[in-house]
Amino acid sequence: MDRFTAAERELRGAAPHALLAAARGALVTYYAAVDVDLLMADYALTILQPVRAAPTSTDPLPIHSSPAGRAFGAQRVHTETDRRTGVLTAYLPISVRGDRVGVLSVRFPEEAYDLAAEPELAELAEVLGHEIFVAERDTDLYRQARRAERLTLAAEMQWELLPARSCSRPEYDIGGGLEPAYAIHGDNFDWTASGNHLTLTVTNGMGEGVEAALLTSLAVHALRNARRADLSLADQAFLGDQAVYGHYSGRAHLAALLLRFELATGEVEVIDAGSPKVWRLRARKVEPIPLEAQLPLGMFEDTVYTTQHLRLESGDRLLFVSDGVYDVLSPAGERYSDRALARAITSTRLLPPAQVPRAVLRELTTHRGSPEPEDDAMVVCLDWHGREPHQSPEEVADRP
Repeated sequence: MDRFTAAERELRGAAPHALLAAARGALVTYYAAVDVDLLMADYALTILQPVRAAPTSTDPLPIHSSPAGRAFGAQRVHTETDRRTGVLTAYLPISVRGDRVGVLSVRFPEEAYDLAAEPELAELAEVLGHEIFVAERDTDLYRQARRAERLTLAAEMQWELLPARSCSRPEYDIGGGLEPAYAIHGDNFDWTASGNHLTLTVTNGMGEGVEAALLTSLAVHALRNARRADLSLADQAFLGDQAVYGHYSGRAHLAALLLRFELATGEVEVIDAGSPKVWRLRARKVEPIPLEAQLPLGMFEDTVYTTQHLRLESGDRLLFVSDGVYDVLSPAGERYSDRALARAITSTRLLPPAQVPRAVLRELTTHRGSPEPEDDAMVVCLDWHGREPHQSPEEVADRP
């Protein structure tokens, strides 16, 4: 048995809470490492925290100004050597199908580091990411390590609703972000993909705190229930509307944008139910996409929704923003969407979608002139690559 297979087997056989110990043992035994740390990205994507430490006693590393953060941001192995001690540290990014989880920090005696083994080390970090994803069903250890501070109850509910923070497929890359990360309550995004379609919903529930989170949770689960019954986009909106109205009788409602992308053609069905706004970057030109406004979910009984159609081109970037982004005022009274949002979309055009939401939210903080937002802010970024003509879903799945 080769060393990679042996190390992988140890990771896959480890107890959910013991993945770090298994990774450390395997890397020491088979790759001559001297120590290993597992660093998890926090909910706000600002720091990396060691799993081995309790959340109240961690020594976090900043994502934007540390070697570990460099590996996390670039999604490439990064190495640094301490000339005083002769120890080389390899920072291995951990992700699951494009969702960035954290970094594995592995220390070696400089003379023992095998550059030829770097692809194996990177692949082991990917295996570890998948094992963390499965282990989170049975332990809170990794979720606790993501917390720089305590989540509010509403934020706990909202983060549990999310599919991931980012996802990559040959046809598209997508990333989402929420602010304030530790106190979000009403904004949400959700996506799912099959071999032929991507369905994306972005929602903005009215109210504050737990009440807003409960409203959003009801709507998201109703939309998922309808989607998993293989109903049309219009029927998904109708049943989501019924669920919210049936519980609140019009006292509360939820703005939603529903989109269904045909992966082979770039055709998009859209329902704008009082929704967050959509902007498109195409050939360096930024512009809002006008949509046919319909009633928010739950405002009135038996609302009928209709779809409209768009077509994407390879290279298009879509940005979805909630009113907590769109309507934010500067100290001088300028709305963010007047000019600053277009500048932010242009200035972040070279970043991958996984990094765009955080970058836009940082620029939003500068625009409003205060660190604390007055309302939830949500940003979702989607890059459309499309599919080559006459290419089957199976061929796309097999693409390296």
